[in-house]
Amino acid sequence: MSMTGEENMPRIAWLLIALVAALPAGAQGRIPVLVTEAATPAEPQPTLDELRWVARPLVVFADTPEDPRFVQQMRLLEADPEPLVERNVVVLTDADPAANGPLRQRLRPRDFGLVLIEIDGSVAQRRPVPTSVREITRLIDRMPSRREETGSHRP
Repeated sequence: MSMTGEENMPRIAWLLIALVAALPAGAQGRIPVLVTEAATPAEPQPTLDELRWVARPLVVFADTPEDPRFVQQMRLLEADPEPLVERNVVVLTDADPAANGPLRQRLRPRDFGLVLIEIDGSVAQRRPVPTSVREITRLIDRMPSRREETGSHRP
């Protein structure tokens, strides 16, 4: 039985949220990928300000959860999360433009979009198409903050 992106999304989101909740207190430095589209009012999405200096937000926007680009992007992220975990990436999603949530107000996306936020809170990259985990990690690895984290002096 094949699930559509919309049906599959909440299941995956809750699985990843459960992963976060199960982390021991000592694992705070390694923030796993967190898909928060299915967050309930009791578990609201973290804000970009709350994530500043803690994680690298990767925000995925779409006009609907059924958007094929949104579904493809989420599948790409789910297929290979470990490189993102290693880089303290937190995935936030917004597939409801009518709600005009804080992420939309601050980042002002048009249609589908992927926005990579640097650990200092600045926008590092915007992409209008689904992007592989490999390409996302390459972008992150070229960031000065990441090179400082790894001790690499290579540009």
